Amino acid sequence: MNAIQLPSKVGVMILPDCTLFPHGGLPLRIFEPRYRTMLQEAIEADCFFAVARALPTAADDEERACDIGTIGMVRASHTQEDGTSHLILHGIMRVRFTRWLPGKSYPYAEIEPIPSVFHPAEQAASATATLRGFVEDAILDLPEEVQKTVMEMLNRTDDPVILADAVSHQFFHDPDQRQMLLEQESAATRIAWICRSLQT
Repeated sequence: MNAIQLPSKVGVMILPDCTLFPHGGLPLRIFEPRYRTMLQEAIEADCFFAVARALPTAADDEERACDIGTIGMVRASHTQEDGTSHLILHGIMRVRFTRWLPGKSYPYAEIEPIPSVFHPAEQAASATATLRGFVEDAILDLPEEVQKTVMEMLNRTDDPVILADAVSHQFFHDPDQRQMLLEQESAATRIAWICRSLQT
């Protein structure tokens, strides 16, 4: 992940009630002509585009998209006979949309990466263990095979930032909560909120 060179400008797919987290996967069907153009140009360049949650009340792209979204990398794109495409967008990093740019048929913006690091670092292992424990308690009533699958997912990393995003992506479905978790820059604060929510 650290070796990936992110572009400074990127196409943006603006979707209602849709939030992609870093390290999460988002299945998409690309059918609008403007987004078909965006996908083609992304594949011909670096395979990156971003996803932003649409705000319901504004009229244009600059006003109707949340300020923070996620840049992703196109994976497993398959073009259908009718010109539409099915793909998986793999979330890479939170980004802030700093300026919307003219000249494209699709939303196009300058972006600022938002790195996510856990502070204080000496508490990272404790935060990881605590989050795993809360998830384990929350799934006790689920079938054993489901519990096993979830815990295998959680045991793939000891990084509390990645773990928090994985839990956010899989366990929280309310659009406002997901956007709040995406926009919360402090990983420690995100983990504390997730643990409280899983407890209740």
